[in-house]
Amino acid sequence: MEYRRLGRTDLKVSALCLGTMTYGEQNSETDAHQQLDAALAADINFIDTAEMYPVPPKGDTQGLTEAHIGSWLKARGCRDKVILATKVSGPSASFTYLRGGKLGFDRNNIEAALEQSLKRLQTDYVDLYQLHWPERSTNFFGQLGYQHHPEEIFTAFEEILTVLGDLIQAGKIRHIGLSNESAWGAMKVLSIAEKLNLPRMVSIQNPYNLLNRSFEVGLAEVAQREDVGLLAYSPLAFGVLSGKYLDGPWPTGARLTLFDRFQRYTGERGVAATRAYVDLAREHSLEPAQMALAYVTSRPFLTSNIIGATTLAQLQHNIDSEKLTLSNELLEAIENIHQKYTYPCP
Repeated sequence: MEYRRLGRTDLKVSALCLGTMTYGEQNSETDAHQQLDAALAADINFIDTAEMYPVPPKGDTQGLTEAHIGSWLKARGCRDKVILATKVSGPSASFTYLRGGKLGFDRNNIEAALEQSLKRLQTDYVDLYQLHWPERSTNFFGQLGYQHHPEEIFTAFEEILTVLGDLIQAGKIRHIGLSNESAWGAMKVLSIAEKLNLPRMVSIQNPYNLLNRSFEVGLAEVAQREDVGLLAYSPLAFGVLSGKYLDGPWPTGARLTLFDRFQRYTGERGVAATRAYVDLAREHSLEPAQMALAYVTSRPFLTSNIIGATTLAQLQHNIDSEKLTLSNELLEAIENIHQKYTYPCP
């Protein structure tokens, strides 16, 4: 397993990170423990979760993902062997069950969210604490275009960094990161941190896959020049890039079969692009999912590729993608498809 430096810190994280958002919904606590064991055995040292998980988010399951990870950490006594990342939720009209629905990145919200996460995770600290999505309205969660709202009020970045800095000083957080952030937001918060000698963001967790390469515009340069590497989520586009949704009935128990809210990658252009990538992989005698994952892992702006699975077999298959090196010929063919289907599913 390859390890990469997390921002400008002294931490090195595995090139593959275990994503956990199915724990408590599609995966039981026993399933979660088995997956965590398998990841650790494969030398994955990086685990990512969030206070709002599992997904789809619901009041009666919120927090179960962190709780399942916490019970594993306690049972295995392996806290020192993993780099643990979680997130504080931004505003959402549907999250009425979380802190009364009044979410934001003010001191009260961040401190309350972290305390509950630490309790569920059964640990005294997290290695990486991330802002799950911006508090302001901007183009994330599938939006390419930006709609400006000059009247909008949101917590000042100075205040956010000050609160996070206090929690770092208290030993409850080691490092901080962004998620679903824009190039403006990333550069603004980095600039403020430098100017005021406040904690520096070390990573940015955004979607990135063969169907959605929008990170490359603006943010890729920020990631490399500023050492704020990408933690790529949805590298298989909800499993679409495996090809399992292309022909015939969708698999029983699969995410898109179970939850109709996940339609981001199943539009007409998304399906056409997926078919092109799946055909390309098979022409080169590769598994489509492994080709798609290997492409993400190979990007120079990437720190870690967040893989997830609902079965141990799927997880091992995804882990094995780390051994795959894509040829120049194959990379060129991928670029040709990208030129034809540019950002089909932002």
